[in-house]
Amino acid sequence: MRPVDIEALTVPGTPALRGDLLLTAVSRPDLKKNGYRGGLRRIDPDGGGEGPWTHGTQDSAPAISPDGRWVAFLRAEEGGKPQVHVISAAGGDAKRITGLPLGVGVPVWAPDSRRIAFVARVPEPGRYGTENADGETPEPDEEAPRHITKFFYRVDDIGFLGDRPQRLFVVDAVAALDEAAPAELTPLTDDRADVEHPSWTVDGEFVLIAAPRDWAAEDTVRSDVYAVPAEGGEPRLVVRTPGVAAKPVSTPDGSILFYGTEFPGLDEVARNTGLWHAPWPAGDEPSTPRRLTDVETVDCDNAAGAPVVVGDEVLVVVRTRGAAELRAVPLDADLAELKSLRYLAGEFAAVKSFAVDGERIAAVIGTPESSGDVVLLSESEPRVLTDYSKALRDIGIQPLEELDAIAPDGYPVHGWIVRPEGEGPHPVVLMIHGGPFAPYEWKVFDEAQVLAVAGYAVVLGNPRGSAGYGESHGRSIVGGFGTVDASDLLTLLDEALELSNLDSDRVGVMGGSYGGFMTSWLAAHHGGRFRAAWSERSVNAWDSFTGSSDIGWFFAGGYVGDDLEEQRKRSPLTYAGKIDIPFMVVHSEQDWRCPLEQAQRMYVALRQNGVAAEFLLFPGEGHELTRSGQPRHRVQRFDAVLEWWGRHL
Repeated sequence: MRPVDIEALTVPGTPALRGDLLLTAVSRPDLKKNGYRGGLRRIDPDGGGEGPWTHGTQDSAPAISPDGRWVAFLRAEEGGKPQVHVISAAGGDAKRITGLPLGVGVPVWAPDSRRIAFVARVPEPGRYGTENADGETPEPDEEAPRHITKFFYRVDDIGFLGDRPQRLFVVDAVAALDEAAPAELTPLTDDRADVEHPSWTVDGEFVLIAAPRDWAAEDTVRSDVYAVPAEGGEPRLVVRTPGVAAKPVSTPDGSILFYGTEFPGLDEVARNTGLWHAPWPAGDEPSTPRRLTDVETVDCDNAAGAPVVVGDEVLVVVRTRGAAELRAVPLDADLAELKSLRYLAGEFAAVKSFAVDGERIAAVIGTPESSGDVVLLSESEPRVLTDYSKALRDIGIQPLEELDAIAPDGYPVHGWIVRPEGEGPHPVVLMIHGGPFAPYEWKVFDEAQVLAVAGYAVVLGNPRGSAGYGESHGRSIVGGFGTVDASDLLTLLDEALELSNLDSDRVGVMGGSYGGFMTSWLAAHHGGRFRAAWSERSVNAWDSFTGSSDIGWFFAGGYVGDDLEEQRKRSPLTYAGKIDIPFMVVHSEQDWRCPLEQAQRMYVALRQNGVAAEFLLFPGEGHELTRSGQPRHRVQRFDAVLEWWGRHL
């Protein structure tokens, strides 16, 4: 895989399934347009192939109405924002039914197959291209000043929050089909709180949402489940959680399921996400939920979709040892451990999303040979219905080889190596993931593939601090960044270097975000192991990160503590004077997660110390450059990576 081959990374989104209608949206980078293109695809559940179902180039998020008559989806016209469109399930022309200035979120059908709920950011007048009270449309740098009163006022890759709160809407989709233009819609929630993850109650009377504790009256990392009357009215608190709520859904008997975490104070970092259940409140007081899954062994991946009730079980995706497995949780479970949950799919793979219709399940599954394909699960063998990674395989995919090692303190360390073709000896790059509470997975990873095809062996590890190996594994570095996590990574590297065709004298280290932190840390404390370092979108100084990052106000304290001396002790910048290897600092100008000042401070410190440091700065990008940045920037970055390692390894 060469840098320009990112165009072969075709990724399917969440599927929609009803009867014989199976849809997904695909997306791929387009270097010519310097954007992402795709559309809705119809897939034959019987294995007869797939093909385009809509003709938009930025269509996504298909949702089939419960009666199977309609399909709602998001379409962004060229240069525009995504809006809800509706089309007959039999095909035809799609009709746009929303026209909000900043676009809208994923459509969710009501049980009556008529109404659709969604969330959308609503700008203050005179911001983001809207008219002010004087009928003028100010340029961005002419807008009025923002009056900020809370910690949580901006988010990387989204922007400022207070002047465009995310609010709940309901639209009569069937009636809108007869209108000449989208009607002006009134939000059902006010501008005091950002709301998310709408879903309908089974009777269609309410829309469930997750919203900040006490409707964001004070700064908080906590959230609860609210029910908003679909015809308008005050939101009702229905479940008060012990931490965070996400993706609430109504069960057939009217009770509520949601994903959630439990923690004291602001200490939310590195917590396994569990499945929770609560009855609909009998009176005015909210319900108290109970956790169905084990705190230590079950970490639900809420990015894979909301929980789905099938009979007396609930389907969820669970992260475990680099896999993301579809599992079934009994509705009457009580802190059920992973080993007791019925397995459906995802061993040595990653289930990224799924949809259910009766007894059938359609899942998008990534594997070491695929960035994601649609698989139909039934009582018989799973059937792979698509081959979206054929172009990638034709180019060439190097295999993931599993590695297991034992750290000096006896702790098991797990990871992989991706090796180039040929006898070697090959230079080696230790690549470190971000998070840190995240995993490398059993699926195609473009970063490793590009390096492997260029002749480098890539070591990928999930050290202590990563997700999917137990909550205690994830929390073992709280108060200890750069301790056992560093030891685990070096242990895995040593295990890899035992392989006969690797060159232990030509080793580099690279990573982004937490991986950038660890790259900087290893370069300072174990620099003799490496020829050079590539540190990207890194945390280098916790003291300034606390105030400059969108999450710094709780994240730094959660992982490192609030004591300034301890923060400096755990900051790579403190040890910049120990770094003496060539060092590349890489950052994006609009990164609000690990802000630009983190890179600037490290770069200047290294140059002042006489280190051969260089700085690669990307305009117009945020923290997610390597995953969803402009395709040309992604290729330019890959080119720079290869040039750097070509020079030093």
